[in-house]
Amino acid sequence: MSSQEFLNVALPKGRLGEKVYAMFAQAGFPCEELLDPKRKLIFENPEAGVRYFWVKPSDVAVYVERGAADVGVVGKDILLEYEPDIYELLDLNVGKCRMCVAAENGFRPDPDQTLRVATKFPRIARTFYSARSQDIDIILLHGSIEIAPILGMTDVIVDIVETGTTLKENNLSPIETIVPISARLIANKVSFKFKHDAIQKLFQSLTEQVAAKEAEKK
Repeated sequence: MSSQEFLNVALPKGRLGEKVYAMFAQAGFPCEELLDPKRKLIFENPEAGVRYFWVKPSDVAVYVERGAADVGVVGKDILLEYEPDIYELLDLNVGKCRMCVAAENGFRPDPDQTLRVATKFPRIARTFYSARSQDIDIILLHGSIEIAPILGMTDVIVDIVETGTTLKENNLSPIETIVPISARLIANKVSFKFKHDAIQKLFQSLTEQVAAKEAEKK
């Protein structure tokens, strides 16, 4: 069976991907073997016309942009940082967190001094501080960046904050929120044209599910 007959979906590995898959299944795109604990990475359900891949969360947008996947689910942080050439279709209202500036408790930035910033998100950091005309020195780190200000290597960090527990345990605290983050449904631009019916079916159901969950909260 050719890939043209499938809706190819890139899902992020982990809890978010499993939560989002439940929404896709409810939308009419089930694939029960997807949750099999074996190490397979590609799963197909020909009857539902869907093929899923588990991929690293930061790679989802690459698979969609390059056309290996027709649609995918990715955090807003990835879209802001890498600016992939895709369609952002829907805020799924799950995987909520925020992009924050954090520093040691009591720290106050001096707007006249170059601010040293540790981050995995240099584009987001530059955009945020450029709007304030604040000079910054970005130190790109990929591990536990909370260590950087503790060791005096940087003044602040720019990172995703979910509960804030790690910050608190390291005598750090958020001092500003840059942008709220949540999972987004994205689509390849060519696929959006040629597989429009399937993507529209998915989009419509997911939109209704999001609206229903929001209504329950009220």
